[in-house]
Amino acid sequence: MNGLLERVFQRLHLQRISKPQLKACSACKEQTSTTRTIMTNPYLVYCTPAGEIREEVRLRALAFGNQPLAAAHLIPLPDGVTLSMMPDRLAVGEKPSGERQVMARSRGWAAAALLPIGYTRTHLPAYEKVPGTEPLPFFGYSAVASMHGRLYVAAIQTDDPRKWHPRAFARHTLERLVSEKRAAYPHNRIVAQHAHCALDYSCPTASNLFFGRWEMAIAVSPGCNARCVGCISKQEEEDLISPQDRLTFIPTVNEIVEVAVPHLEQAEDAIVSFGQGCEGEPLLQYRRIEQAIKAMRERTDKGVININTNASNPRWLQRLYDAGLDTIRASTISGHPQTYTAYYRPIGYSFEDVKASLRRARDAGVYSSINLLCFPGMIDREREVEALLSFVRETGLRLIQLRNLTSILKCCCRACPRWTRWAKRWVCAL
Repeated sequence: MNGLLERVFQRLHLQRISKPQLKACSACKEQTSTTRTIMTNPYLVYCTPAGEIREEVRLRALAFGNQPLAAAHLIPLPDGVTLSMMPDRLAVGEKPSGERQVMARSRGWAAAALLPIGYTRTHLPAYEKVPGTEPLPFFGYSAVASMHGRLYVAAIQTDDPRKWHPRAFARHTLERLVSEKRAAYPHNRIVAQHAHCALDYSCPTASNLFFGRWEMAIAVSPGCNARCVGCISKQEEEDLISPQDRLTFIPTVNEIVEVAVPHLEQAEDAIVSFGQGCEGEPLLQYRRIEQAIKAMRERTDKGVININTNASNPRWLQRLYDAGLDTIRASTISGHPQTYTAYYRPIGYSFEDVKASLRRARDAGVYSSINLLCFPGMIDREREVEALLSFVRETGLRLIQLRNLTSILKCCCRACPRWTRWAKRWVCAL
């Protein structure tokens, strides 16, 4: 990022981790400690075919677009990060002379980090694609580098990751709790769906249904009125594979209430949330949600009822506000209508409807927030930041949550030709 968005959102709370065990390439072992002291720039990191992370101290680390990474761009790898190989993508670094160098294919592939929730990437990895290769899976790849024998990532901390950290979702405990819940609710399809999401996708909100705490998922809609470029549950392109399976049924009101009410009454910091990654747009089932909210509130006034939504229909949302919805979390990639439309490709609604839905939430006293999908090189453009600030002022938003866009540039560029030069320049590389 160019620093503009960081100045708007930056709340750095860096976490220190134990020193990682990096291996230098054999040629680099001949470098003296004096050379390491003089070279203070971040080094290139790559992944060998065997899956080992190594540093190349003769090359400076680059971000996508041949941007040299500086120490100021980086934080130590946060706890919960996943290091990833980028198959068929050659690692790229910069020589001391300033010349760009692509590493040999025999050495291995480019490396990237997949950040835990609570951290927002600021730079994409640099690499050169091998011709004729398949698209990468839909993950939020972040640039990585090494300094002083430690691994770093281009990111900032933008949220408290405690409730999303992998250590809060112990696998052996989750498996036991899933078995117990499925035995207690053998005919509830919501329980079966979120057992699949919790165990197969490690979805935190699905897992919370079984742990009985925090924000719990309730998926309700197999259909959608948008065709998001980076949709994680349904892709129209034949060569792109969605990382999740789309919900195939519409739950009954009784199924919803059966799992939601105990959670609202008993869970710590209880939230039940309609609208999950495994489904389409929950507002298409607004009548069912409306009935479920009324039924839940007839039984308990505890906890928070939330909807994650594209906020595409103000009238439907008004009915949910009137029924007792407590919070709305709308998804957007931009405060600019042209950018929004290019990514979401809405069917039967516009960005003006999204803004109207949020204004109605403000007027109804419903807590409104957005999930802002972040993609370095687009979201930090001055035009985008100005549009976002205007959007916040106009709608009375209470909270902005930054989320890394889990998509790939080739997919975005294919569907979003209006994303100007920054996108067009990367089409060939991806």
